[in-house]
Amino acid sequence: MDNQPIHEDIFDVILKVVLIGDSGVGKSNLLSRYTRNEFNLESKSTIGVEFATRSIKIDGKQVKAQIWDTAGQERFRAITNTYYRGAVGALLVYDVSKLSTYEHVAQWLKELRDQGDSGLIILLVGNKSDLVDQRAVTTEEGRTFAEENGLKFIETSAMNASNVDDAFTTILTESYRYVSNKPLHNDMDTDSKTDSKVKLGQGPSNGPKKNPLQEKCCK
Repeated sequence: MDNQPIHEDIFDVILKVVLIGDSGVGKSNLLSRYTRNEFNLESKSTIGVEFATRSIKIDGKQVKAQIWDTAGQERFRAITNTYYRGAVGALLVYDVSKLSTYEHVAQWLKELRDQGDSGLIILLVGNKSDLVDQRAVTTEEGRTFAEENGLKFIETSAMNASNVDDAFTTILTESYRYVSNKPLHNDMDTDSKTDSKVKLGQGPSNGPKKNPLQEKCCK
């Protein structure tokens, strides 16, 4: 595959991807590891929503990913779930060392499918796979849940960077191919609901105030 990072500030496609899951599962570190190759052991919980960008090449096209990291705390739920709209991909993250975060995955999935756009590509991510001695959720349990619910599945470690690039490459590649092929099936479709989807070259209509990571993280 030719999905290598690019450095030019020129792109053919913008894709919006969201990170969701309980607080403390490592969403922010997954984002910083992927976009800046950084990991912060003392990372604090996200307040509201943050986002960063990275550009890669997929199928010969330069793709700019806008990756939104949503807060996992209940008190921010009304704010963060509005950012599901327009997303073409989602990483649903749990902590393999905390059973409760895995048990909440079904609730997050329901919310994502209720609030998100149809056709959303979802990757279930079991993070913190480096905590071998503290594992509370087996790989097979995660894979089985994903298969039963039509999700893709991977385990990652933001700390040692294991599978982090693979996780984002998977969601971006699958999302790009879905979006780029979609017009072929909708040429005769006049359903107004298609207007709400993110299309090639289109970013989110409204976002929060700029985050310091927004432009610094681009590779």
